[in-house]
Amino acid sequence: MARVNADAWIPEEYDSEVITRVNQNSVVEALANRKNMGSDVIEVPRMGAVSVNSVAKGATYVDSEPTLDVVTLTTRKFGNTFTIAEEDLDDTLADTITGYQNEWATSYARRLDNAAIACTGTENGGTIPFTSLYKAAGSGQKVATAGVVTYAKLSEVFGVYEGGDFANDADTVVMAHQTFKSAFRGILDDNKRPIFVEGLAGTPSTLFGVPVQFSYGLKLSATATDTPTGTIGAVGTAGNPILVVGNRQHLLLGVRGGPESKMGEEFRSDEAILKVRARRGFGIARTTAFGILEVTAGS
Repeated sequence: MARVNADAWIPEEYDSEVITRVNQNSVVEALANRKNMGSDVIEVPRMGAVSVNSVAKGATYVDSEPTLDVVTLTTRKFGNTFTIAEEDLDDTLADTITGYQNEWATSYARRLDNAAIACTGTENGGTIPFTSLYKAAGSGQKVATAGVVTYAKLSEVFGVYEGGDFANDADTVVMAHQTFKSAFRGILDDNKRPIFVEGLAGTPSTLFGVPVQFSYGLKLSATATDTPTGTIGAVGTAGNPILVVGNRQHLLLGVRGGPESKMGEEFRSDEAILKVRARRGFGIARTTAFGILEVTAGS
């Protein structure tokens, strides 16, 4: 007697937890000097260097005239909507809303990092929200390494930063594209000790004893993107991964609102709309407070 196949009538079982990519933390969100913004534009005061004179007994003091100016942070909005059938919300065990929120947060982290640090284009307020650190920094702040990340090149870019006027051990941080991590693991100092130590149990990873954080957004692109791609090429080519060492106090992140989400309803079509957004401004106080290492083509 033939058995009736009823497999099509047996529902598949799904876990209620949506599988998502790891919710990556933005290096800019984590490390930058945060400025609360009560309006769409904020001007952060900046003072130039003050010189000190020796004064002989009975001599007249000399006025010091530092340059006083501002760094302007302008709010840019990052956001998306997701239209979801109400049946999908009601009939599934999966936490659909949290899944979308987590995925958006991951992409937002990468796009913000790319826009603030690694975008090569000229700021236009839209596809290029900010003037990035890479765009603003002069050639004297950049070091190129052809294909291979070496001890000598890492030491050189640290030297660029440490040779400037704004190096400060307490505020020094390293930000790097994820691909640098594998390169770091194979580099030893002259005493055969690793220069890179991966963090454990919540402690940060370190490079030359300096805290280091990684981001997929730190790869060059012409416009801001959460998926920077391209083949490694000459200096400035989209796809080149970069490392930044510098004084975190000179990365200015204006916080106007979010990340935040809001649910709405499309009454005529039985659909729910999830809106997710963040409003941020960004600027560099001093480009000479940073050194940039860029991986280019070569062997």
